[in-house]
Amino acid sequence: MRARRRRGLTLIELIVAFSILLLLTSMAVPLARYRVKREKERELRWALREIRTAIDKYKDACDYNQLGSPKLDTDCYPENIQALVEGVKASGAVDKKIKFLRRIPRDPFTGQKEWGMRSTRDDPSSTSWGGQNLFDVYSKTYEKAADGTSYSEW
Repeated sequence: MRARRRRGLTLIELIVAFSILLLLTSMAVPLARYRVKREKERELRWALREIRTAIDKYKDACDYNQLGSPKLDTDCYPENIQALVEGVKASGAVDKKIKFLRRIPRDPFTGQKEWGMRSTRDDPSSTSWGGQNLFDVYSKTYEKAADGTSYSEW
């Protein structure tokens, strides 16, 4: 008689293969979380840079009298973020508007297009806005970076 050839895995081979798979998976999950967090940090830096550059360009244009007369108490800074998107009437032009942002970037940590704002009269670490002008923006998330700093301090 011929010996029957067995096909498949024994119970021990199955347990070893499953253990190796579990070990590899447990090592990959923290790396994936780390990578996702780093990507969000990169997006946050980009969004903050884009908004802050737009604020600086608005300030420069106002200082060089390229915009209409600024409102009192704004120190030549925009009134809010929406003013950067909607644009401001150029001085000496009838229908020309100067826009500084195409759209408000999304905060990658909150998923919203809402940013914390600070005016020139606010404390640099303040989380409330005085409403006079828009001098700086920050993320409204309470999460902290790997170095322990809050993302709202970036």
